[in-house]
Amino acid sequence: MDLTAIATRAVALLRDRGLTVATAESCTGGLIAKRLTDLPGVSRVFKGGIVSYTNQVKHAVLGVSEEMLAEHGAVSAPVAQAMAEGARRVLNVDIALSATGVAGPDKDDRGNEVGTAFVAIATPAGSYVRELHLGNRPMRERLRTQTAHHAFDLARRYLSGLPYEG
Repeated sequence: MDLTAIATRAVALLRDRGLTVATAESCTGGLIAKRLTDLPGVSRVFKGGIVSYTNQVKHAVLGVSEEMLAEHGAVSAPVAQAMAEGARRVLNVDIALSATGVAGPDKDDRGNEVGTAFVAIATPAGSYVRELHLGNRPMRERLRTQTAHHAFDLARRYLSGLPYEG
């Protein structure tokens, strides 16, 4: 399923269930929100997105604690989860998707390889994080696209009652 198809499916499921969604993005730079807003009628379900490219924005806007950022680094499961939960709270939505990762050209300051990413979903039932290893030489656009695809897959699975993995 390509990115447009999976985004379309997620929006249809949101609309059918009368739910709203928001995004908190770092390495994808707003691509998840862009793919959502490319779709007609999305204003019924999409409330907005936050591109939190720096730790300052992750902390000040999304409420990711400075301690968590210091302990785990921006590219980590706890931070991806906190980003999604922060977006859900700040934008007052039913579900929120987040993405953080290393787009390159080099490893991050924690030694995470290029292509390492985390996507998360925050829902009324709780949060879930998926760790991704997309190869150490992906082109930035490919990394962003694949990461966004995984975020939409989490939404699709949640909205369809499917397990997040498998």
